[in-house]
Amino acid sequence: MRVLLIEDDEQIAEFVQQGLREAGYAVDHTVDGEEGFRYALNQPYDAAVVDLMLPRRDGLDIIQSLRRRGVSTPVLILSAKRSVDERVEGLQAGSDDYLTKPFAFSELLARVQALIRRNSETSTETTHLTAGPLELDLLERTAKRDGSPIDLQPREFSLLEYLMRHPGRVASKTMILEHVWDFDFVPQTNVVEVLVHRLRGKVDEGYDPKLIHTVRGAGYVLRLP
Repeated sequence: MRVLLIEDDEQIAEFVQQGLREAGYAVDHTVDGEEGFRYALNQPYDAAVVDLMLPRRDGLDIIQSLRRRGVSTPVLILSAKRSVDERVEGLQAGSDDYLTKPFAFSELLARVQALIRRNSETSTETTHLTAGPLELDLLERTAKRDGSPIDLQPREFSLLEYLMRHPGRVASKTMILEHVWDFDFVPQTNVVEVLVHRLRGKVDEGYDPKLIHTVRGAGYVLRLP
């Protein structure tokens, strides 16, 4: 799952990014309100965390503009503004939740998960994926094959989620990089191969039939029995 963070305080942004990535989310971050608006308008996100006081374009204007254009990405406002009127203004602008600074990361994570869960319940998306013998709980971040738990690291989980959303479709290395890593990630030469190798060992070792296959010169594919 991918989260957009629009926050110009470097210390807070680093804190939030690290926590979300440790929880298994891919995070795109920008300090600029105008750039953040373009990200949110042109990329699909499961949730967005938006500060109010931003360079070039403030958070309320970002949210209002997105809603006018039909973008329904759940938005959590993150702001030092504490008054009831300010919180109400944020919610009326189209945000889904409001968290004041300073905050505990555990609360921010719980609120982001709640927004994703509520959005999934009112859309065609689901927080559970099933593909053949594989099951994923996207909020609890758990995986199973034939009912047996699979212990996955965050990037392994993201890759398996991507393959399960597109069974039978070849995923190129570029597609995997875009889904599993962030926009500013500079890939090493064999980072995708290493990740696929680790995931294949956990998903397929000791099982038949094998599910994750290499398509030489093209990428990787999840083939279901």
